[in-house]
Amino acid sequence: MSPTPAGERATDPVTARSSARVIEATDRKRRGVALEPAEIEGVVADYVAGRIPGYQMSAWLATVACRGMSTTELTALTRAYLRDGRRLDLGAVGVPVVDKHSTGGVGDTTTLIVVPIVAACGVPVAKMTGRALGFAGGTLDKLEAIPGLRLHLAADELVPMIRTVGMVITGQSADLTPGDGATYALRDVTGTVESIPLIAASIISKKVAVHADGLVLDVKTGAGALIPDQSDAVLLTETMIALAASFGLPTRAVLSDMSQPLGPAVGNALEIRQALALLGGQRSPGLWELCAAISRLMLQSVDPELSDEAADAMVDRVVTDGSAREMFVRWAVAQGADPAALTDPGRLPTARRRHVVTATDSGVVSGIEPRSVGRATLLVGAGRLTQDAALDHGAGVVLHRRVGDRVGRGDVLAELHYDDGDADAAVALLAGAFVIGDGTVAVPPAVHRVF
Repeated sequence: MSPTPAGERATDPVTARSSARVIEATDRKRRGVALEPAEIEGVVADYVAGRIPGYQMSAWLATVACRGMSTTELTALTRAYLRDGRRLDLGAVGVPVVDKHSTGGVGDTTTLIVVPIVAACGVPVAKMTGRALGFAGGTLDKLEAIPGLRLHLAADELVPMIRTVGMVITGQSADLTPGDGATYALRDVTGTVESIPLIAASIISKKVAVHADGLVLDVKTGAGALIPDQSDAVLLTETMIALAASFGLPTRAVLSDMSQPLGPAVGNALEIRQALALLGGQRSPGLWELCAAISRLMLQSVDPELSDEAADAMVDRVVTDGSAREMFVRWAVAQGADPAALTDPGRLPTARRRHVVTATDSGVVSGIEPRSVGRATLLVGAGRLTQDAALDHGAGVVLHRRVGDRVGRGDVLAELHYDDGDADAAVALLAGAFVIGDGTVAVPPAVHRVF
């Protein structure tokens, strides 16, 4: 439903009351007054029903982002996102099903790698995924680079897919979490992405709706994370674990590093190729360590007696023998993908142009600013600068160096892939993203903490 013009709202009592309520709730929240659960549920319900316009909901979201939420308010917001939505019944699968979620970041290809690894180990995985928020790429956007892949399955298709294949990845269904579905894209373009309560309610509402038997969270910290400060990232992690528990969902988590891009590929089709390469045995530093840790926790979530060593051995086996990559291909083909694009990744979307960024000095890479890399990909169309922008699935960046690598003057640091967009500005961002110094550098661990 489109927002009602201002002149008409005055003659529509229902819409007028809805606008008055959201204005009052925004004002109360701005003054630091805790909102009642009914107020929160009313605001979200009114927006879902089209009774309040986007600009009023944007003001409410921005106020929540600035003022925060109490535990009671956060629980109410999560329930509001779930209100009038369906919940999946994965019990019909017959065995425990696990789910995972990453808060996202630059070069974060973990879902594309972890889900088939865990499924290849014999533990079914159900993953509902979304689009990009801010500078971080979205899994749904990445998967749309695969020709023919269906990413919006009906609810009654999910259990048969899990039974047949062992995994399913699908786009967020608006009928599962209507409130979150209505506000998700709005957050991306209104500066309200980096808010602990809004992130927590959005993520946990979707996970409760999926109704898996266990959940593993990957929460990023560092310059390229949605929540850069480590203490805030810990707070977000603990908030989500507690919130999930209040809805009866057992949850584990890792706090992972995003002080540099996670993997060497940043961009939709580029990350699909990266995932396929890793699943085939090419274990990229940083990305591999994190994927292995998440996979271990997911396996242990259905078998708490499984030791770290045994879980790691299972993960190593399915990657080494190729069954994890076979699982990815089997799943994608089952959801309509063109198998030729997966057996020959050269058939995936490819940018026509390249620009190589080289080192201007010799030394050791002491930093790679992830947000600069992420913004560079936005400028050439790999991500969205506006809500309805089309993506260039072949565009992006390939990084040739990581923090701690020694480079010489003229060595290749990164390669920009593009067709259109502001390539000059993107190149400047990439060149400025690399910090090269002297001496040794402390390489940050891929995983800071396990919860």
